[in-house]
Amino acid sequence: MYIQENLNQIKSTLPNHVTLVAVSKTKPINDLMEAYNAGQRIFGENKIQEMVDKFEAMPKDIEWHMIGHVQSNKVKYMASFVSLIHGVDNFKLLEEINKQAKKHNRVINCLLQIKIASEDSKFGMTPEEASKIIQSEAMAGLKNIKIVGVMGMATFTENENQIKEEFTLLKSVFDSLKSSETFNFKPETISMGMSGDYQLAINCGSNMIRVGSSIFGERNYN
Repeated sequence: MYIQENLNQIKSTLPNHVTLVAVSKTKPINDLMEAYNAGQRIFGENKIQEMVDKFEAMPKDIEWHMIGHVQSNKVKYMASFVSLIHGVDNFKLLEEINKQAKKHNRVINCLLQIKIASEDSKFGMTPEEASKIIQSEAMAGLKNIKIVGVMGMATFTENENQIKEEFTLLKSVFDSLKSSETFNFKPETISMGMSGDYQLAINCGSNMIRVGSSIFGERNYN
């Protein structure tokens, strides 16, 4: 029952405007069902095949978020059901999501992943690239996607000031892009903050947090 307790504890600290994505990657379905039975309806996975398997096995009122790095050739496997794709880091990927969404007569919501961390291993686009994409003519042709905000991952560090700076940067990128609103760019969501730093992220303007180990316990990658 600790999953339910963890979930309730976290939810009790969250402001109303903050959405909690339960990051369930590598966790078995019974763990997810415990969270589901405690009222959680939004789950985040980072591998498309694992998300597909869980989607097929679990109740259909769940919103599935793809929070990992997305390979274009795998988009088709989730296009029929995914609610939000967090890690969109290039225009070609947007085109592929649009193409696959069209086949299912859907509009798929996406977040642009902005690179805010100093580590080379983190994916993402620069604020300039994001702005260019949003304002491009090619973007205007994509009728089956909607970019609903931005996502970022802070540097993996103990230095709280650095994390705060990176979160603040993402918020300011969001604010500056906001003025470019179009029919398929409706910025509402700032997805930032994980188990270790979500309170700080919320203070810096986040309204969607991705929390895994604080709900489900440490991950076993073996």
